[in-house]
Amino acid sequence: MNFIDLEAANFSKLLGVVSDVSLVISPRGVIEDVSTGQDTMATLGCQSWLGKRWIDTVTTESKKKIEALLAAQPESQNLLWRHVNHPMPSGGEAAIQYITVPLKDNKLLAVGRNLERLAELQRRLVETQQSMERDFLRLRHIEARYRVLFETSPEAVFMVDANSYRLIEANAGAQSLFKDAGKRLVGRDFRDCIDSESQGEVQSLLRTALATGRIEMCSAKLSGSKLPLTVSATVFRQEGGAQFLVRLAKREPATSHLTTDASLVLSQAMEHFPDGWLLTDTSGTVKSVNEEGMALLGATAASQVVGQSLEGWLIRGAVDWGVLNTSLKQQKPVRNFATEIRTQAGMTLPVEISGMYLAKPEPLFVMFVRDLNRRSQLSAPASQTLPNPFADLSQLVGRRPIKDIVGETVDTIERMCIEAALDLTHNNRASAAEMLGLSRQSLYVKLRRFGISSENDLDLDASTRNMDT
Repeated sequence: MNFIDLEAANFSKLLGVVSDVSLVISPRGVIEDVSTGQDTMATLGCQSWLGKRWIDTVTTESKKKIEALLAAQPESQNLLWRHVNHPMPSGGEAAIQYITVPLKDNKLLAVGRNLERLAELQRRLVETQQSMERDFLRLRHIEARYRVLFETSPEAVFMVDANSYRLIEANAGAQSLFKDAGKRLVGRDFRDCIDSESQGEVQSLLRTALATGRIEMCSAKLSGSKLPLTVSATVFRQEGGAQFLVRLAKREPATSHLTTDASLVLSQAMEHFPDGWLLTDTSGTVKSVNEEGMALLGATAASQVVGQSLEGWLIRGAVDWGVLNTSLKQQKPVRNFATEIRTQAGMTLPVEISGMYLAKPEPLFVMFVRDLNRRSQLSAPASQTLPNPFADLSQLVGRRPIKDIVGETVDTIERMCIEAALDLTHNNRASAAEMLGLSRQSLYVKLRRFGISSENDLDLDASTRNMDT
C-alpha cells in the first residue's frame, strides 16, 4: 500500500482513529509532538510531556519497556506491543499499550492505546467469576443439606412431575415401601404406585394442591397393600415447571390400649355418632371430626376442619373458648354449654357443647356439639303450653306508672342474665363478667344489689376498692 500522497491532515485523522495517543519521538528520546484521540486522555496531562524525555513520563517498572521501544530496528517486520504505565497528576496510574514505527531522520512514531476500558472489563469479569463461584459453592452446600434431609427422613418422600405424574426422585424410606425398590422406582407413573380404589382421591388431592398452593392431605392405600397411609402433597416450581413434594406416613392407631376390634368399633361408632364430635388438643386445634360435626360446621371434607382452631368457629371466640378451656384443663366436665358457631357459609347456628378431658395417650379435649334448633323444633309443641312469665305485666298497666313497670322488668331480665352467665361459667366471676361485657367491679355491684354475692365476693369487692383508692 502506497501512502506517499496522503496529506498531513488526513494522516492525523487516521492516527486519531487507530490510536488514543500518538507521540513523535526524536533520536534522543525526547517527545516533540503529542496527539490525543480521546477526551479521557486529557486527564492524563499528555500535553505536558512536550520537551520531556519519553522515559521520564512513565513509572519505574516501565522504563525498560521504553528503552526496548526506542531501540526498535527499522528493518524489523514484527511490531511488538508494550504495556506501559504513566503516573497521573490526580494519583494512580494509566495503562497504555505502545508500538513504535520508524520515521525519517531517525525519528519514531509511538502509537498508544488506552487500556483503561479493557482493565475495567477485566475487573468486572473477575468479580463476576468470583460471584458465580460463591453462588455455586452456596448452592452445593444447600444441595448437600437437602440431600441429607431427603435421604434421612423417616417418612417416604417422592418428587413428582406435575404434568406427567412421573417420579423424579424417591428417598430410601419410599423405596422400602415397594418390593421392586431401587432405580426402577424413578421414572414410573406415581399413580401406578397407588391402589386403584384410592387413585381418584389422590388425583383430586394433587389437583387441589396445584390450584391452591397449600399442603393438602388424604388417606390412601398403596398398590398391593391393605395398610392405609396418610398422603400429603405440596407444590413448588422450578425451571422445568411445577413439581409435587409427596409424603407418605403410616397412620398410628388413636388408642393403643384397646384391641384392634374394639378400636374399630369405637372409631365407627364415633364416626356415625348422631351429634357432632370433635377431638382437639389443649390449645384448641382440631385433630379429628365426625360426619355430623362437619355437617354442623358446613364443611364438605375433614381437611377443612382438621388443623383449624375451634376458637375460630365460635361466635364469641376467645370468651367461649376461655370458659371451656379453663374448666377442661381443671379436668371438670362441661355440660350443655350454650353458644353459637359460625358455619363455613358464614351462617350463625345456636349449639350446645359438652366436653371432657382425656389424659392418655396425650392431653386431649373431646367435644360433643348439639344443634339447638333441632331441639327447639322437637320441643315446640310443649313450649306453646308454657305460660309467659311477663304476661301479667299487662295487668299492671293503668295501676302503676310505666316507669316503675319497665324498671322492674329490666331488673328481672338483668338478674336472669347474670344468673345464666354464672351458671354457664360454673360460678367463675371473671369469665361471667367478660361474657356479659362488664367489668369485675360492676359485676360485684350488681351481685350485691340482687343479693347473689357471697361473703367471699364482698371481701374481694372491698379489697378491689381499697386498691383503687
